[in-house]
Amino acid sequence: MNEDAPRWLQIASMELGVSEVIGLDNNKRILEYHSCTSLKASTDEIPWCSSFINWVFKQCNIRNTHSAAARSWLKWGYECAPVDGCVVILRRGKSEESGHVGLLVGYDDTFVHILGGNQSNKVCIQKFPKHEVLGYRWPFRVIT
Repeated sequence: MNEDAPRWLQIASMELGVSEVIGLDNNKRILEYHSCTSLKASTDEIPWCSSFINWVFKQCNIRNTHSAAARSWLKWGYECAPVDGCVVILRRGKSEESGHVGLLVGYDDTFVHILGGNQSNKVCIQKFPKHEVLGYRWPFRVIT
């Protein structure tokens, strides 16, 4: 990770590889992510992309949404152009409620590259079609 990357992106990258536990057990780290939302889910089987992003910003003392809903990030911070480290909110399916959220780490003509949680049941970088992007957001106030 580039040392000039925003602190939250550096923290998120240190979580790469954190994954759900197969079976009845739960990954304690994912439960820690969940503790940063009002849902406070007690299993790593509950969708946790927003919980992960909430946890990341909490580590930097940056206000987060406290919501487990990915689309809650559409009202957070301010709208910005796609830039590394910004929050990317994506639609999922045809539902007006479901979505996905992560941090932008790159893009090309067709895809956004997102570092996020609950991507193939782990923290990783994946590509998503640009046409699924609902918004790009940046925190109001960055505390260094």
